[in-house]
Amino acid sequence: MSAAIPLPAQRLEAAASRLDRVVELAGRFGAWTGFALIVVMGTNVLMRYLFRTGSVALQELEWHLMAPVSLLCIAFAIKHEGHIRVDILYARFSPFWKAVVELVSAMLALLLSLLIVWLSVPYVYQSFSIGEGSPDPGGLPYRFIVKSMIPLGFVLLALQSTAWLMRASIPLLVPRDRQA
Repeated sequence: MSAAIPLPAQRLEAAASRLDRVVELAGRFGAWTGFALIVVMGTNVLMRYLFRTGSVALQELEWHLMAPVSLLCIAFAIKHEGHIRVDILYARFSPFWKAVVELVSAMLALLLSLLIVWLSVPYVYQSFSIGEGSPDPGGLPYRFIVKSMIPLGFVLLALQSTAWLMRASIPLLVPRDRQA
């Protein structure tokens, strides 16, 4: 940030960057669980077709690994703009109106994230309190761990939405004659 940008805008960018680092770490962890998922799936296929055997625990492990891949990487995808955006109208907007659209979108994403966290915490708590595990013989215990990915993933999305909200606010703080 240059000196031409007001201090509050610089502080917002710095805070948004700190939130980005948290999302980046979680996203990289989620990506590595994707690699583990591929290994588990490959092992299941080999066991099934080469050795005519299988494991309930390994089959359940597949969807236990799918939870962090999908839920921890939602915010990561938003951070890296891997999401779909319809630019038909947006591309024609002025920088000010683009900032307004970004601000409203970030607020809606933040509110949705917080709502899902609020609704999912009792669900995870109930699973934790009963020590929920797989109902299948040979299945995995501690199902609450995979269920805890729901609020965790949406907390990360809330963090990324907050960073997005901060960045969307910056053009509104910078006088128009200083904007590029």
